[in-house]
Amino acid sequence: MNNIILCPGQGAQVIGMGKLWSETSEAARSIFEQADEVLGDWLDNLHGASLSSLCFEGPVEMLNRTDVSQPAIYTASVACFAGWLDAENLTKNELNLVATAGLSLGEYTALHLADAFSFADGLKLVALRGKAMQEAAEAADSSMVALIGADEASANAVCDQARGDDVLVAANFNAPGQVVISGSSAACDRAETIAGEMKLRATRLSVAGAFHSPFMQPAADQLAEALAATQINDLSCTVMSNVTNLPHEADADSIRQRLVDQLTCPVRWAACCEYLVENNTDVQFHELAPGKTLGGMMRRIAKGTKVLGHNEPVAVS
Repeated sequence: MNNIILCPGQGAQVIGMGKLWSETSEAARSIFEQADEVLGDWLDNLHGASLSSLCFEGPVEMLNRTDVSQPAIYTASVACFAGWLDAENLTKNELNLVATAGLSLGEYTALHLADAFSFADGLKLVALRGKAMQEAAEAADSSMVALIGADEASANAVCDQARGDDVLVAANFNAPGQVVISGSSAACDRAETIAGEMKLRATRLSVAGAFHSPFMQPAADQLAEALAATQINDLSCTVMSNVTNLPHEADADSIRQRLVDQLTCPVRWAACCEYLVENNTDVQFHELAPGKTLGGMMRRIAKGTKVLGHNEPVAVS
């Protein structure tokens, strides 16, 4: 059977993520050791701890920071993949991997699994991405609001009515009835009221700032420079782009541009999953650690499509 892997994004972080994989698999443990080596001085100087210790022990307020959670999730996901193959006594080639997809940050994990770049190069990119996004968020009074019960049309209607002279855009199309909007805090305040009037449930998210909005342009500019200096290899399987909700083109510059665009454009996750379900038969979907959020979304996106989770080793879960 062919396999498709789904990779989680920011928000999936939890204290203890990857710890059991690290304790039960030498391959998984090696990934965390590499991450500690690659980010050693930078992370220790910034937060006084190694990446693995932040993943395994927290504290939660540190792990939830954008500049920590992004490299932490990327590392935990890749370690999970290595540990899973180790536990199944499989090589990557024997897995029959036909496609990968990742939610926002998870797109970097998906690209690494498809051999676009090395683990270390991907880690450097997501560490810079997280740091740049944290800085951009702290530079503006901005936020995000989840609209439950919304579709694209109603979410755009909320944005249009609440925007005024501020920034407010649709940012994440996660699943049917779940759209996240992003913009200035004042516009988000107005959006909560307007959404209620439209019989939508609005929930303010606990995030550093307005991700996937024009507020992230400074971060996108930094990321573009880093990507220009990063080797992008030929993809070994289909990888979905959050921006286009289509497979990445077989062109390194196109991949770089889509990753830059992703910071200021909406994430079309539901459409990515729909594409994979509609264009693949006889496949098994898998979700890497941390968490089980993507499997839950898939139940709403394509009912009857089963996603096997690998949050922890089978013997422990």
